[in-house]
Amino acid sequence: MQAFLRPKTNFSSTAKARALHTLLFIQINGKFIKSYDSDDMIRRHSLRITANTSAGGKSMLISFLRTLLLYIVLVLTVRLMGKRQIGEMEPSEFVVTMLIANLAAIPMQDTAIPLLSGLVPILVILGVELILAVLSLRCIRIRSFFCGKPVVLMKNGKIIEKNLQKTRVNLDELTMHLREKDIFDLTEVKYAILETNGQLSTLLYAKNRPASARDAGIRATETELPVTLISGGKVLDENLAIAKKDRAWLEAELKKSACTVHGTLLLTVDAAGKVYLVRREDVK
Repeated sequence: MQAFLRPKTNFSSTAKARALHTLLFIQINGKFIKSYDSDDMIRRHSLRITANTSAGGKSMLISFLRTLLLYIVLVLTVRLMGKRQIGEMEPSEFVVTMLIANLAAIPMQDTAIPLLSGLVPILVILGVELILAVLSLRCIRIRSFFCGKPVVLMKNGKIIEKNLQKTRVNLDELTMHLREKDIFDLTEVKYAILETNGQLSTLLYAKNRPASARDAGIRATETELPVTLISGGKVLDENLAIAKKDRAWLEAELKKSACTVHGTLLLTVDAAGKVYLVRREDVK
């Protein structure tokens, strides 16, 4: 079968109205069969482009909605797994976080994969993690298996080499962690313990510890956390009740500083009644 284009000229009543058309002929068994002219081909091609554009826009909308839904599920998952996931993680928690991230990325990238194929494994991992968290609170063996145990790296000022090898921590890493705690002399350290989250805890000899108020014989007064009453120009009524203050007291304090609620970036008060106020720079 062969196909070729042959020009065909249609002349109208005026020379300016001439139009050049193209007929498509297909040769089958030595016979020519006329197919669509150029106008039909252009119309069909335009309809095809319009359909593809519409399908592409629909695909982008579906991808956006899938990504948004997976994002919400991931945020809720991390919140349910606890705030430690955001900070220092145990080995098992790190593995769970990596698995969830990979499972969420697959349905985001490929819209042909059903959304449930990504959501179901994430929910299963979340359920297993929550169950293990409850079991770890009640069973020491399970907690030790999944979270590990703290390892003593230094005892009575001496480095325990076998524990360094067990935890695969070299001397450079040990001294680096000590320097991060402003410890530059190893003879000052009585105990150095590698925690399950990878952090190093230290206990100095008594003579090397900073003096406390009790050591100096000073009677120290206890302080309470300050309560934020205004944040970003908004009054926090719940905190007002906690601080046992009211709006009238707050307005009086703002009047003393010649400031308004909207012009206040931050206002706190402690148990002694000391007020700390920061003005907003963008409000005159």
